[in-house]
Amino acid sequence: MPPTKEVKCTAEDCFLDMFENHYTYDVPDDHGVSDLSCPVCGGTDCLEAIEL
Repeated sequence: MPPTKEVKCTAEDCFLDMFENHYTYDVPDDHGVSDLSCPVCGGTDCLEAIEL
């Protein structure tokens, strides 16, 4: 099963609290949250992985 990452946006002016990123292919080992952007505000430095 491909990995899934839960990510939260910490930007004060963004209304998105979290989103899930579902991968359907092999992801490079160095791929991380810093490679993503918030789908609402477009920010990149405001994203944090949610550890379950």
